[in-house]
Amino acid sequence: MTTTVFLVRHGSTDHLGHVISGRMDGVALNDAGRREAAAAAGRLRHERIEALYTSPLQRTRETAAAIGEALRLEPRAEDGLLEIDFGDWTGARFADLDGDPVWRRWNDERSAARAPRGETMAEVQERLVRWVETVRARHPQGRICAVSHADVIKALLAHVLGFSLDRHDAIEVGPGSVSVLCAGDWGMKVLSVNEACR
Repeated sequence: MTTTVFLVRHGSTDHLGHVISGRMDGVALNDAGRREAAAAAGRLRHERIEALYTSPLQRTRETAAAIGEALRLEPRAEDGLLEIDFGDWTGARFADLDGDPVWRRWNDERSAARAPRGETMAEVQERLVRWVETVRARHPQGRICAVSHADVIKALLAHVLGFSLDRHDAIEVGPGSVSVLCAGDWGMKVLSVNEACR
């Protein structure tokens, strides 16, 4: 029995590339993000998806709402899909972190580094693997969609592909993109990564 999981990164926000949104709520999709969410919905429309899950944050809920409308599914918020807890860095501007040795270590050593008073990426990876096992039990032969965040999706894909988290930047997960994996008693397998939806 195989469960197929369509992983969608939320669409763009005005924070993208400038501010660490982390677990801030109230960060909405911008116009580009709404177009990306609509394109992802179009990509998934004919995939016979039976359940739609989302991180509880606004930007993911808005992306999931567009997908849910296309699929006629009600999104279900799950804490397992939450963004990394960036702790003290939440809301910080990237430019202000340049030169900070803790920030440099975070980006160079994701397998071991921790955001100040936040999570490690390894903890995020463990959380996502547990979440996949939970939904696989709910949908043992189903096709589901999960709307989450770039580094969260990267952490899961790195686990399945056997990549060190230190190589997280070797996996691209763009705004509104779709990545697909399947899971069974035999483990997990990646079917696609970073499908850009048009």
